[in-house]
Amino acid sequence: QVQLVESGGGLVQAGGSLRLSCAASGRASSEYNMAWFRQAPGKVREFVATITRTGSSIAYADSVKGRFTIARDNAKNTVYLKMNSLKPEDTAIYYCAAGGWSTQRSSYAFWGQGTQVTVSS
Repeated sequence: QVQLVESGGGLVQAGGSLRLSCAASGRASSEYNMAWFRQAPGKVREFVATITRTGSSIAYADSVKGRFTIARDNAKNTVYLKMNSLKPEDTAIYYCAAGGWSTQRSSYAFWGQGTQVTVSS
């Protein structure tokens, strides 16, 4: 069992940047593939990015390629999502997840409570 806590969300203007963090506890984050998902009001939770245990493989949703970067620091039990060139359509609650390496929500067994990202136009 691993517990995940997201932080770093907030309100930014379009074109700005944020870095989200996901801190793992209970188990070492290096034991899991990790991912970020997001969910806007009235919409399903959608895939954003995923990274394997050692960071050897990374995948992004088409909507964030070239703007977002996922990274991990296993010594700190932390996974990051650096978000650049933010757009209003990036507004959502962002969730950290641990489990299988996949773009599918069902692949991940453990989830954080989410952190709100709001991008104003």
